[in-house]
Amino acid sequence: MAEASRTTEARRDAVFGRWVVFSPARSRRPTDLKSHNPTNPSPAAGEPRPSCPFCAGRESECAPQIFRVPPDGSLPWRIRVIENLYPALRRDLEPPPAAAPDAEEEEEPGERAVPGFGFHDVVIETPSHDVRLWDLPAEGVRDVLLAYAARVRQLAEHPAVKYVQVFKNHGASAGASMAHSHSQMLGTPFVPPSVTSRLNCMKEVFDRSGNCSLCDFRSKDILISETPNFSAIVPFAASYPFEIWIIPRQHLSYFHEIDQHKALDLGSLLKTMLQKLSKQLNDPPFNFMIHSAPFGLSSSCLPYAHWFLQIVPQLSVIGGFELGSGCYINPVFPEDAAKILRELSCST
Repeated sequence: MAEASRTTEARRDAVFGRWVVFSPARSRRPTDLKSHNPTNPSPAAGEPRPSCPFCAGRESECAPQIFRVPPDGSLPWRIRVIENLYPALRRDLEPPPAAAPDAEEEEEPGERAVPGFGFHDVVIETPSHDVRLWDLPAEGVRDVLLAYAARVRQLAEHPAVKYVQVFKNHGASAGASMAHSHSQMLGTPFVPPSVTSRLNCMKEVFDRSGNCSLCDFRSKDILISETPNFSAIVPFAASYPFEIWIIPRQHLSYFHEIDQHKALDLGSLLKTMLQKLSKQLNDPPFNFMIHSAPFGLSSSCLPYAHWFLQIVPQLSVIGGFELGSGCYINPVFPEDAAKILRELSCST
C-alpha cells in the first residue's frame, strides 16, 4: 500500500501558515482510524427521548426567533434562526464607538478590556430531533446555507460588527451542548486574530507568486471530489487527520454573497463529505467553520482573500506540543486520507 512507504515529513500550510508534522508511525493504517465516541446514539427501544426545546412544538422554550424558513407562519417551519439563550456576546450591551470612515484602524498595544458586545445566534437546521444535517436532501442543506448567508448579511448592516464566524459543533466532545442538529454564528466587534493571520499569510503567498493560495492546489492526489463550482480536498498540510476543505473554484472573498445555484451545489457536496466522514470514521464528533473575509475589506486585499469551509473530525487530543508550539502532528498523510475518502461510496 502507498502509506507503507511513507516517512515522517513536515509541511507548511499556505493559508494559516502552520507547520504540520506527518508521522504515520504514530497510528495504525489510515483505514483503521475511527472515532471511539460515535455521536448522538439513538435511545434504545423503550427508552424515553430526551427533552429538547429545538424540536417542533417547543418553540416557546427557546430564545427569541430572528427569522424562519419558510417565513409564512401558517406553514410548518423547516429552519429557525434564533438568538442564543446563553450568548457568549450580548446584543444588549453598548457597542464600541465606530471609527471614522477614513480612519486607519489600529489595535492598541497591550492588555485591553471592552464590553462584550456582539451577536450570538443559533440556526436550528431541522424540526426533527433525529435528523442530522447530512440526512437532509441536498435542497435542505442548501436552505441551511442560505439561512447562514441571509443572517450574515443582516449582521453586516450593523456598523459595529466586523466579522461573523459561522460554525457547527457535532457531538459533545466537539462542543455541542444539544444533540438536535444545529449550527451557530457569532458576530464580533473586532476581527479575530486568526482571521488577520490567515489573510496575512495568504497575502505573503500572493505577493511572492501573484497567485491566490486557494485558487490552485498543487496535486490532484489531495482531491476528494469536484462539482462545477466547488472542490473538496484534504489540504496539503492538514492539521488534523481526515480534515476536509470545500473551496469555491471561482475566486470569491465573501461566503454571504452565495446564490441559490451555488448554494445547492455546495449543499450537495457538503452532504456527501459529511456522509463519507460518518461512514469511514464511525460518526465522529466534528466541527465545521466557514472562513470568510471581514466586512469592509480593502479592495486591494480581495485578490488573495478566498472563502472556504473547513471540516475537522475530532479523532485525536491536542497535546502539549501543539499547544506550546502552534504546530500539529497528524498521523495520516493527506494523500492517503483523500484516496480513502475519494474511493468511499455513499448513498445520496
